[in-house]
Amino acid sequence: MTTFTALTNIMGKSAAQAISDAMEGMLPPPTGVGVFEVEDNSGMWEVGGYFEAAPDKASLSLLAATFGVKSFKVSELPETDWVAHVKRELPPIDAGRFFVYGSHVSDVLPDGRVGLLVDAALAFGTGHHGTTLGCLRAFDRLLNNGEVFADVVDVGCGTAVLAMAAAKTTGANIIASDIDPIAVEVAQTNLSANNMSGVVMCVTAAGFDDPVLHSAAPFDLIFANILKGPLIKLAPDMAKNAKVGAFAILSGLLNEQADEITATYARSGFNLVSRDEIGDWTTLTLRLKF
Repeated sequence: MTTFTALTNIMGKSAAQAISDAMEGMLPPPTGVGVFEVEDNSGMWEVGGYFEAAPDKASLSLLAATFGVKSFKVSELPETDWVAHVKRELPPIDAGRFFVYGSHVSDVLPDGRVGLLVDAALAFGTGHHGTTLGCLRAFDRLLNNGEVFADVVDVGCGTAVLAMAAAKTTGANIIASDIDPIAVEVAQTNLSANNMSGVVMCVTAAGFDDPVLHSAAPFDLIFANILKGPLIKLAPDMAKNAKVGAFAILSGLLNEQADEITATYARSGFNLVSRDEIGDWTTLTLRLKF
């Protein structure tokens, strides 16, 4: 399907966000709007709208005049199979004992490594992003420290790469959950591709609000690689569904958001064990107080 972009620049994040908010009200509406800082230390921000049909030029001209910016540059994007494209571009990833690779990789699995076959798909988590990679490294460190887990949940599982990592290294009962049913389908597909069908239970759920999770709780390891807002809301429920001394590995956080999440979870009884940064992203390992 052919899509269209409409881009303009403006100084300052707040001004860019104001344009973004205004674009959301266009007719026909964009399928998405993004705000990005231009990485040249100039303070310039780019605002981009994405459309399934050609955007209304009069509306864009009015927006540009209202906010005093240059005219939007409209581009038509050709139809592209982005999943296939990404598959070709993704190299295998080393994360401690874990080796994450796609089906396009023909190399033999390195000796002594735990292989996780994860193809690019319509769900988050190929292992390449700093958040997923950080979670895998944090989990690897816990295993190296001799920690043993019996009940594990991967909240917001995406591709289920974290749930699969736990399944291949522990004898735990493992649940992978996501609010997005497409992600749950992707998780099930990845489990099948790794010859792990039935090893991990996959459910569509928002946080811990599901009978399957209720019956499996409490957990001694909780992965939650989601976003700051959902993580903050999840803190009290996570404490209620965790065993005393349980570990929580949290990510989906920008570095500047980590202190707030650490403080939020401290109020729910979690102590900080480690904090790891990969690029702009932070992974927190926490433990519920004894």
